[in-house]
Amino acid sequence: MDTLGLGRVGIAIDVGHSYLDVACELESLGYTSLWLPGGRIDRLGRLADLVDATASARIVPGIIPVDVFGPEETSTLYDELAASGRFVVGLGGPQAARPLKALNGYLDALRVPADKILLAALGPKKLEVARDRAAGAVALLVTPSYTAEARGILGDAVLAIDQFVVLEDDPAEARAAAREPLSFLATVGGYRQNFLRMGFTSADVDSLSDNLVDAVVAWGSVDDIARRVQEHLDAGADHVVLAPLGTSSLDAGRALAGLVG
Repeated sequence: MDTLGLGRVGIAIDVGHSYLDVACELESLGYTSLWLPGGRIDRLGRLADLVDATASARIVPGIIPVDVFGPEETSTLYDELAASGRFVVGLGGPQAARPLKALNGYLDALRVPADKILLAALGPKKLEVARDRAAGAVALLVTPSYTAEARGILGDAVLAIDQFVVLEDDPAEARAAAREPLSFLATVGGYRQNFLRMGFTSADVDSLSDNLVDAVVAWGSVDDIARRVQEHLDAGADHVVLAPLGTSSLDAGRALAGLVG
């Protein structure tokens, strides 16, 4: 259940010299949620800038890395932006020996209402934490079948799916664009474990096989991408974040604006 007002489809935005102008145009196209990828969050003030620049869209970090920004910093940011009613605290990590213990400790110290928090979650135990201690979860590099299983664990909690998209009809070019981020992400323990959990083989993961790429990255025409988005929604997602690869968020957002609604 989308208790955060995210809408059906949001979009991840690039951070460049004109990212605030891009955010405003994407909002004008009807996107009700604008996501800032965690790797682009060099300072939390970027999120405040996005809230100030836009009028109605939810602003969601996807995600604030808890290894980089402490609970006091995140709490202070929330205090600053809470009055807008449009800021959702997306958290991810930590990369620790006992990640669930570290995450729970972070949440204990955080002065943010649980119903304003989304947790990056893939495995069942972290999904349970997202269900019990936050508004819900956001998951990246997953299939619609995974979405259905995650919905079963989350119950009525929010489920957002971060979906890489490539607007390219040529299979070789589309897969090449997809493999750029996957070549790193597939080496990260949590993603690798989840690929195996979803039924892919070690060989699939090591080689970034076509089977794996096609399953977790939506590529092709606008209609092809729309089908994948709908598959996630039909499987139980409340919200799908379009994360463009190989093109700017603005160009992709213009092309895919028909998916908003």
